[in-house]
Amino acid sequence: MKITALIDSVIPLLLIIGICLFVVGLLMKKTGNKKGTGKIFAKELLTKNEQPMYFRLVEALPEHVVLAQVSFSALLTTRDMTARNRFDRKIADFVICTKAFKVIAAIELDDSSHNGRESKDAERDQLLTNAGYRVLRYKRVPDIDKLRADIIPQPSLPSGASDTLGSVEPGF
Repeated sequence: MKITALIDSVIPLLLIIGICLFVVGLLMKKTGNKKGTGKIFAKELLTKNEQPMYFRLVEALPEHVVLAQVSFSALLTTRDMTARNRFDRKIADFVICTKAFKVIAAIELDDSSHNGRESKDAERDQLLTNAGYRVLRYKRVPDIDKLRADIIPQPSLPSGASDTLGSVEPGF
């Protein structure tokens, strides 16, 4: 009698455990997409706002290399994984380099998608400036002269020299 009572109490418990395992198996099968088997789609490399900026940069800086959509991981490195996690999925809109691929500046185009994200943009800028890069931000595509003035370093004039050519002093 004791054995049958024990079996009678164990069978419902085993049945409950079996149902639980079955339900967990079904749930795992439904969420099994976590292994990266989801459909992958192509996307535009540059947005409609970034495309004119790219061509303006190329036109304004013919002696430089203009790179688009550059991963921060191509610009920054560290052995500290916590620090790496702060930048490893971030992208710079444009990076301007010399022909020897020495970075001159990172360029960000702050279109309307950046509204309300100023603090996040400041954090991104800080990552790059802490590594020694110059970051330039534009709300719209600037003209060629503005880009050249902002990006190409101007030679310093000797002390007392004038920055105007051919100026004539009054009375001469």
